[in-house]
Amino acid sequence: MTSTDFSPFAAPGTEEYAEACAAFQLATPVDPAGAFTARSVDDVVLAVTTARREGRPLRVSTTGHAMGRAAPLTESLLVRPLIDAPVQVDPYARTARVPAGKTWGDVLPEVVTHGLTVLHGSSATVGVVGYLLGGGLSFYGRRFGLAANSVRSLTVVLANGEVVETSAAHDPDLFWALRGGGGGFGIVVEVEIELVPMHSIVTGMAVWDAGDAARLAPVWQAWSRTAPPEITTSFRMLSLPPLPFLPPYLAGKRVLALDGAVVAPTETDLPAAQHIVDELLSSLTALAEPVANTWAPASPQALPLTHLDPPQPVAFHSDSALVHEVDEAGWAKVLDAGPALLAVEFRQLGGAFATHVPNGGALDHFTPPLHYYGVGMAGEETARDLKAVRSALKPYLTGFTAPNFVDNFQQPQRTHDDETRVRVERVRRAVDPTGLFTGDAEPIESGEPAAFRPTTRGKATR
Repeated sequence: MTSTDFSPFAAPGTEEYAEACAAFQLATPVDPAGAFTARSVDDVVLAVTTARREGRPLRVSTTGHAMGRAAPLTESLLVRPLIDAPVQVDPYARTARVPAGKTWGDVLPEVVTHGLTVLHGSSATVGVVGYLLGGGLSFYGRRFGLAANSVRSLTVVLANGEVVETSAAHDPDLFWALRGGGGGFGIVVEVEIELVPMHSIVTGMAVWDAGDAARLAPVWQAWSRTAPPEITTSFRMLSLPPLPFLPPYLAGKRVLALDGAVVAPTETDLPAAQHIVDELLSSLTALAEPVANTWAPASPQALPLTHLDPPQPVAFHSDSALVHEVDEAGWAKVLDAGPALLAVEFRQLGGAFATHVPNGGALDHFTPPLHYYGVGMAGEETARDLKAVRSALKPYLTGFTAPNFVDNFQQPQRTHDDETRVRVERVRRAVDPTGLFTGDAEPIESGEPAAFRPTTRGKATR
């Protein structure tokens, strides 16, 4: 085709096409029939009307961290909303309006100067909108809940080209469904979020020899049951390559790492936050001495550096699940199952993560106590180890997942119970009756109502 076949969508082989198709996840093919970078809301409306005119499905991507989560892009048109507008912070109302395309790395510097922060994830390169629509697991989450609950309003371009601002007061059904409903409702071009006061945090990583992991895991899990909500931690096995920027106790070694954060909203909260960390670490160091410990007071802006997420695009494969508590014998099997993986992680949930929010969205809390995430460089060895870890975890799987961590549309990704899914699908069909955005909708597990499974995965109808 020529570059004008689907104007303004650029054709494969052009610079414009490559820019619009840029993705953090390099293991998933990004090969739409045409691609367009939208710099304004009007551009997004143009993309929607063009896709409708051409009878093509329209897909959406910004940073491309979860490029493989939905169906393949082939035959679709792809729009990348990078709205050319600033982040607007209202320090008195404690809110921020964030245009589509911004990352948490764009937002954090704008809010921390006011003594505030946001319920961001562990990586500064993740897009704000996608993260929030998928629920959002933050290291502040045991105190403040899922990040999606901090959303006050969403401005979205619908399948008919209409631009609407949804909130609890305006189009509340759509506002409910957008927050964790699995996508496929429209294109969010701006989000308004609540900010939280945060003077400082205590964050860092304690590292042990891998041989200590199986006996430390049950102690960490037992502590997690009654841990103060101010702290959220991640217990994980790391096998990182010998990269020059990594400290010697991590580079090229397999280790156990415990990282996370404790909130200190005011200056007077900092001693209590440090005490929480000291109590946690003392219960573990009584069994095994760590080879390193970097936990210390820090600015909230430092938190995205704690988890060592890669700053550059990478080809990876992953798996994830919400899991029940693991027994002592299970820990030994699970932690030994994936030696080739970069990380086998268990994120501490509970606290406000587990609290139902009356005005929350389709996904407003997680009941299970743990979230598992395994990740490695794309390839057969990683696929083998991910399968081995999932097999070891089988007795503890809940059957549900956290949407932000699903990387492959063929993986299990059941998020809702049947009643919630039925309601979500009703909203989706009401706002997108022809299935223009169906390719971006979260696949439905076979255990959910057949009457509400999408039937237009490959193309939209006029």
